[in-house]
Amino acid sequence: METPSIVSRAEWLAARRELLAQEKELTRARDAVAARRRALPMVEITKDYVFEGPDGKARLLDLFEGRRQLLTYHFMWMHDSDLGCTSCSFLVDNVGDVRHLHGCDTTLALVSRAPLASLERFRARMGWTLPWYSSHASDFNYDFHVTADEDVAPAEYNYMDKETLEGKGLGFFVAKGQDAHGISVFLRDGDRVFHTYSTYGRGPDLLLTTYNYLDLTPLGRQKYVNEFPHHDTYDAPAPHACH
Repeated sequence: METPSIVSRAEWLAARRELLAQEKELTRARDAVAARRRALPMVEITKDYVFEGPDGKARLLDLFEGRRQLLTYHFMWMHDSDLGCTSCSFLVDNVGDVRHLHGCDTTLALVSRAPLASLERFRARMGWTLPWYSSHASDFNYDFHVTADEDVAPAEYNYMDKETLEGKGLGFFVAKGQDAHGISVFLRDGDRVFHTYSTYGRGPDLLLTTYNYLDLTPLGRQKYVNEFPHHDTYDAPAPHACH
């Protein structure tokens, strides 16, 4: 990978100021998009989804844990190996102290279409403490288009139908039984639950703080998200694990 050219401090400062103008433009654009996201209309959830969690059966309302907002991360499960997807694991590794979310009346939970026993085993291995629910016996994954089965719901991913995805060479996202990743956001008003937002594909990149750090460096991201292994498989010591 090429390193940047070597220049004088004055030349560097001129280039840095030029980049700063672009960064400010990007910040303003990001703020405008976030405002539009907050202003999206919402849809009431009337289906009675039932999950399985550490404390037994739980409905979507229970996942809020009494808070006003709920972020659910649709965590891909690798059914052939009975393990969590490495890319989704990388994202969860990037989650910080959720007490800051709780302080903003918001809960973050993981949801996967896998037996609870498998989720609990893998969560213990990874050392995670986030609540993790099994949607194995519900339509939740299908209705939010992170599992494809046309016998249950129309095949769709990232707001594209099956024909569009296949035309783009992305038909694997809607292969029968294929799980995918995404984030869905819900708002509670008393006992009423509303769906406000879902994002797929690269949308969850916002949560990848490792990438945010690496984007500040000259060598950049270096790896695609699916090239990061489960964190307990790195060789030790690994001072240059990204190389």
